[in-house]
Amino acid sequence: MHLKIRHRTEYRYEMPVRYSIQELRLTPPTTSGQQIDKWKISTPIKATTSIDIFGNLCSVFTQERPYTSMMIEAEGEIHTQDAFEFMDTAKAVSPFYLLQQTNLTEPTGDMLNYFSSSLPKKNSVDAVLTLAESVQKTIEYVLGQTNFATTAAQSFAMKSGVCQDHAHVMLGLLRASNIPARYVSGYFFAEESPNLASHAWIDFCSDIDKGLWTSVDITHACLIDSRHIRLAIGRDYYSAAPVKGVRSGGGGEELTANISIQLAP
Repeated sequence: MHLKIRHRTEYRYEMPVRYSIQELRLTPPTTSGQQIDKWKISTPIKATTSIDIFGNLCSVFTQERPYTSMMIEAEGEIHTQDAFEFMDTAKAVSPFYLLQQTNLTEPTGDMLNYFSSSLPKKNSVDAVLTLAESVQKTIEYVLGQTNFATTAAQSFAMKSGVCQDHAHVMLGLLRASNIPARYVSGYFFAEESPNLASHAWIDFCSDIDKGLWTSVDITHACLIDSRHIRLAIGRDYYSAAPVKGVRSGGGGEELTANISIQLAP
């Protein structure tokens, strides 16, 4: 597919922000399944770019003058095709590092007991998809009950969440099964489901020696395809977040995010 994407994030504050640093992972890589035709990120001031330890392109900008609103916009065009396997040629991060749990993925004993019959005995596609189906059926997709700080344990306790929570629960269970796995942030094209435009799924290491990773969408319990656009990878949401930052001042914050994905002519 040839897709046109526009992602606008706007912040408004009740009082002036005195100082802030923003870190963006909003640039899709050219990799298996996607070719970037053009892409542009607009920020209030010029950003510096670098490659993080996971190979993501990271843009950072600092604002030292007071402001009460801020707009960040990313837009461009991408060609996609079905692909669910990715070679980690850079091998910047060892798969074994991605066996470590984080605060967002750490499973409880109750979680492990609940999913015990579905936990994969080996890192095969069929075994991981069986677990994905179990997580999807258990964690009902419900908007508004969780946020970026919700842990896998909390989502499991509520038996509800969104794609981010599905990914964190899955990561916790795979790592507990001794299968390296990483979080993927990105976009999902579905005209009938605009809420899924901002999306998340997981990669698991299907061949450690070769550095081969396979992508699974837990929300849809399937391998990813041409509807998925990858942005960044990390240990969990926090290390792959499209936009994150810290600030001094500002008081209350109002965040508005809008993502438009359309078929390009």
